[in-house]
Formats: sequence, structure tokens, C-alpha cells
Amino acid sequence: MFDSLNQTTDAEKVLLRKLRVWIAALAAVCILAGLGIGAILAGRPAVAQDGLQSASRAPEALSASFVEIAQRVEPAVVNIDTTQAAEVEPDNEDKTERTPNPFYDMLRRQPPRPTHGVGSGFIIDAKGYILTNQHVIEGASRITIGLLSGERYRARVVGTDHDTDLAVLKIEADKELPVMKFGDSNAAQVGDWVLAIGSPFGLEQTVTAGIISKKDRDTTNSSFQRFLQTDAAINRGNSGGPLVNMHGEAIGVNSQIATITGDYNGIGFALPSNEAKFVTQQILAQGKVRRGFLGVRLESVHGEFARVYHLPEARGAVVVDMPPDRSGTVTPAAKAGIQLNDVIIELNGQPVQDSNDLIAKVAASSVGQTVSLTLLRDIDGKLERHTVTAALADRTESMSSDNEVPSRDKTEKDKSNSTRLGLTLTELTAKIIEDNHLNGVKGLYVKSVDPNGLIADLPDQTRVQEGEVITRINRIPINSLADFQRAIDALKPGDAVVLNVSRYFRPEGRVTSRIVQFTYQ
Repeated sequence: MFDSLNQTTDAEKVLLRKLRVWIAALAAVCILAGLGIGAILAGRPAVAQDGLQSASRAPEALSASFVEIAQRVEPAVVNIDTTQAAEVEPDNEDKTERTPNPFYDMLRRQPPRPTHGVGSGFIIDAKGYILTNQHVIEGASRITIGLLSGERYRARVVGTDHDTDLAVLKIEADKELPVMKFGDSNAAQVGDWVLAIGSPFGLEQTVTAGIISKKDRDTTNSSFQRFLQTDAAINRGNSGGPLVNMHGEAIGVNSQIATITGDYNGIGFALPSNEAKFVTQQILAQGKVRRGFLGVRLESVHGEFARVYHLPEARGAVVVDMPPDRSGTVTPAAKAGIQLNDVIIELNGQPVQDSNDLIAKVAASSVGQTVSLTLLRDIDGKLERHTVTAALADRTESMSSDNEVPSRDKTEKDKSNSTRLGLTLTELTAKIIEDNHLNGVKGLYVKSVDPNGLIADLPDQTRVQEGEVITRINRIPINSLADFQRAIDALKPGDAVVLNVSRYFRPEGRVTSRIVQFTYQ
């Protein structure tokens, strides 16, 4: 009986074998899992150590990048030496009463000496075309280009562009030359590393490093010079050299420095490569730059204007003046039916951010091109949306600047006035109209501006000036002192104020207009 209990069937034997296999497999899995977890835990300090080593190697990697980029682009950077012929001053001295002086006569007989200048540039075409600043070669009777190889060539001027201070030169080399490629300046970001390469103080092939500290920096009255600001050292002699990104591409042309000493003080400016590329392409194609021209003077929509005119955002360009064409022909804006105080908000369906944005968009358009302009027009206190088309003229042939604001005298007289604005006003009389050439103008004449008033706190280029005429305040026409006083009495601190002002601009022999925007305090 007991023997029968000890016997196992074949089926049971198979089951036992499978069970032993599963137990062994489970044990192996547990062992492997333990080994893996142990390895991970043991490896954590090693990973942290690797991170520290990577951090310590970061400056070395950045330095290596600088070295690689400098070696790659330096052959395309050139030194520019200029010579200006000496001007011979006429000898208008009356010699009849002068006592002979041999030493003085010897100095007078010395031949006039030419002056020399130095700058930088970079090769943009293997055939020998070089980009630099116009001010580097302006007035030069001889231009000499020095390459990294030590070779020197005489250069000729292919074309220049005053608005961007750029010039394209050409040298005749018997070989293809290394070229600097343009990068996309719009893709550059504040904080990006850059290299400035050039010949500061004549020290050729000098490389400095820094970052982009600001974009679209406006330092001039030109609408076409919106700079990349950098702290890479730029000094006299760097002008015309490239500002290079970490891909070895030129994203700017080093042009200016902010300084009170004449030397580097921590801030330099480079013209963005996208604008430089546009200029060079036109110069290479036709020897000059042709920009589209609309024929208006503009001011940007600021917060005050947006509040007064109930705009959803402070965006657009206000037409403040429509000067006539130099030749006397009707301007594209006049032909299109654009009017003073129109707010242009789109060009060819693209939003207009401000006056400079519109000028840049128009200038980048081809001469003769028909563009579509969307604008807002104030009709009976309501802004109506209109669309007009205009065939663009040539900016150079028509006028010097779309948004050039006529210069104004800054004379101020210390007189009291009846408002917090600090303006002493009077109604227009026949004598004032005649003396100031204000025929057809309606409004109040500004007799003086109190230096202690609110208007005097505005920037010089925007404040109301003596001799101007206030024609509207916050969209309300002003024909009398009572009209003006009612408008002022309705203002509360913090309210937006938009003044329309006109004056006779003598250089053009006509009345010009503009707007003044500020917040009432």
C-alpha cells in the first residue's frame, strides 16, 4: 500500500520539471534585477561627477568654438587703408607789410601732406567684392585692401548707400577669394555670443567676443539704421568689419560705438545683415540702391493716441504730413487719396507696427510696385476702415526721408500761462497769419512755452514749439481760446492727449504738420 503512495505518474513528473524550471527562471530574474538596481545606484555619483566635469569643460568648449570660428572666417576679413589728398589752402596773406622770416617761409614751402585713415571690411563675393562702411572710404583718393595673406590691392568704389552708411568695393585678384556668408540677423537673440573682427587702431585681424545686448537699437535719425547692440569691443578702425555669430556667419556690419571719449566704452552697434544684404544686392545689380517711396511723413501710434482714438492696441503709423515731390509731381500717397491723420495699419495684408516698420516695408518694395494700404480715417468722430492702392515712386529721386521731421527752433521764453500745459496761446489774427505764412491754417498760435510747464518736460524733438499752431486736441478742432480751454478743463490726470500742430517750414516754403502725444499730469 505504501509503495503505491510513493509512486508518481509520468504526468506528475513533467509538471515537477516545469515547476523547477520556472523557479530557476524566477531566481535568475531576481538576481539580474538586483544587479541592475545596484549598478544604477552605484552609478549615480559617477553621473554627478560627469556633470561636474562637463561644467568645468564648458569654458574650454566655448573657447574652442571661438578658435574654430575665428580661424574659419578671418581669411575673408580685410584691412582698409585710405588716403585723402591734402587740400591746398589759397595764399591770401598780404605780404607787403610782413617782415621777412626765413623759418616761417620754410614752413610755408612744405608741401601739403595727405591724410590717412584705417577701417575694416569683409569679402562678400569670391570675385573680389568687399562690404564696408561708407564713412570708412568717404573722400578717399586711394583705397588699399590688405588680406590676411599679406597681399595688398587697390580698390575701386562700386556703389554707396548713405541711408545705411554702407559701401561696396571691388579689387582685381587673379584668384577666387574666401567669402564671408551672411547669416539671418532676424534670428539673432539677445544673449547670443558674437565675435567682432577688424582692425581697431590699425591692429589687423583683431578678434573680440561678446553678446548681443539689444536688438533694433535706434541711434540715428535714419529709418534704415536699426542696430544690433553688442558688448564685443569695437573701436576706431573696426568700422566695416563683420559681427559674426557662432555659425561663422556675418549677422552685422560693425558701424558705431557709444562713447564720450572716442574709444570703446562697452557698447557697440552693428547694422543687421538682412539690411546689409538688401543694400549689397541692389548695388551689385544696378550700382545704387532704389527704395520704394510713398510720400508721407509719419509718426508712430503711441499709447496716448490709441486711447484718444479708441484703438484696441498702440500699433500703426499716423500720416502727419504729405510733402510735395521734389519735381513738383503728385506723390504716390496723394494719388492714392491718403489724407492727413490717416492711421495706416497694414501694407499688403501685413500688420504695420509703427512708423519705422512702415517705412522699412515700403523701402523694401520695388520702385513702381503697386501696394495695398489699409488705413483708419476719422470721419465724424468714428474711425472708418479704408483700403487704397499706391504705385511706389523712387525714394532717392523723390525725397530724402519719409519721416524726416522739419527742424524747429528751440527758443523758449519764461512766461506764465493759464494752463498746466505751459502754453501761452493767442487766436490767429491777419497779422500773425501774414507774418508767419499761415494762410489756410485754423487754430491757436503758440506765443511762448513755459519751461516749468508740462509741455517743456517732453523730449525736444516732440514738444510743442513757439511759433506753431495747435489745430486740434484729442480729435476736436480748435478755433478759439474757449475751445481749447473747454478741452483742457475736461482732462483728468492720466488722460491721454494728442495735439495736432502746424507751422511754416521755411526750407520747403510751405506749412507742415505733426502730432504731439503725451499723458496729462
